[in-house]
Amino acid sequence: MSSHRPRALVTGASAGIGLSFAEHLARTGHDLILAARRGDRLAEIADRLQSDHGIEAEVLVADLETSAGVTAVAQRIASGDRVDLLVNSAGFSSRGKVAELDPDALERMILVNVVALSRLSHIAMKRMMAEGRGSIINISSGTAFLQFPTNAGYGASKNYVMAFTRHMQVEAAGTDLRIQLLMPGVVDTGFHEVAGGRVSDFPKERVMRADDVVVASLRALEMGEPVCIPSLPDIADWRAYADAERVVGVNVSHNHIAPRYH
Repeated sequence: MSSHRPRALVTGASAGIGLSFAEHLARTGHDLILAARRGDRLAEIADRLQSDHGIEAEVLVADLETSAGVTAVAQRIASGDRVDLLVNSAGFSSRGKVAELDPDALERMILVNVVALSRLSHIAMKRMMAEGRGSIINISSGTAFLQFPTNAGYGASKNYVMAFTRHMQVEAAGTDLRIQLLMPGVVDTGFHEVAGGRVSDFPKERVMRADDVVVASLRALEMGEPVCIPSLPDIADWRAYADAERVVGVNVSHNHIAPRYH
């Protein structure tokens, strides 16, 4: 039987930022749908959150590298009880210089970071538009702003998330849908070990706790900030970045080439 509490679906809910979202949302009275590959881990988390917070937590085992896994989550969003908040947290990094990277690992990363996020954003936005309300948080990365060796694949995947989500925001304008682009920097999770690095490689002053990322994200959602960069001191810096884009954008299509090319 459905409760009257808001319901959130979190992908990548078994660890890292996804788990922190699940824990925070449970503490604030949300029922949960926890989606990830590790069913045993999800069951433990669901039992703990239900016991600690008196909410309902549904387990949805799904491998988002596969079409079947993405379809299972999409069908739950489209046909199950209403999802008030979708957090697209699932993702990972496969790093390597372009000439040396593992193409199979690159493809798997794109399937999760790009294809799965796009399909779930699509189906959630479609239903939320029809119902007149809802929220979506898509997690990109501060690395989308950076260019350095070994980051081409991961950085490009997170640039896609940034662009896709900003287009979603344009299309949601004037509705009651809230679409957030979340762009954390270095976060203290197991993400870096999976990517072949160590969080200890970074100076401590650059590393944020996952719980703090979540607090910033949900507060930004309440404040109506479309982009949350948790450690950015002044949102005006993001607006200046977007303004610089627009300056370039208005000049990319004229009927003449720039004078410097003559």
